[in-house]
Amino acid sequence: MTETPTKERLARAMEEALCPVQMIASARAGLYDDFESNLALPTMHLVAELRAIGQHALVARVIDGEFDGTKEEADAWAASEDGQATFRELIRPPRKKRP
Repeated sequence: MTETPTKERLARAMEEALCPVQMIASARAGLYDDFESNLALPTMHLVAELRAIGQHALVARVIDGEFDGTKEEADAWAASEDGQATFRELIRPPRKKRP
């Protein structure tokens, strides 16, 4: 049985908290996702947006890690082309300094 993706669990929690429709759509699209977002710090971005609309209970849940990516999601990202490209970048030998 496959677990509900983190981004969908977040979107459902946002629906229950009556967050704006666009924020919920952004959650489902992966904007706040640890592995799908193009943001450098998606969780901090989400917290800032939730605070701006007064969703303090949801902020606490996010900060507590309830919507952090799962091990399975991390493994899938690590095996993906994007994950592999990131690893190649991290282990690339340093460039020689020019005199």
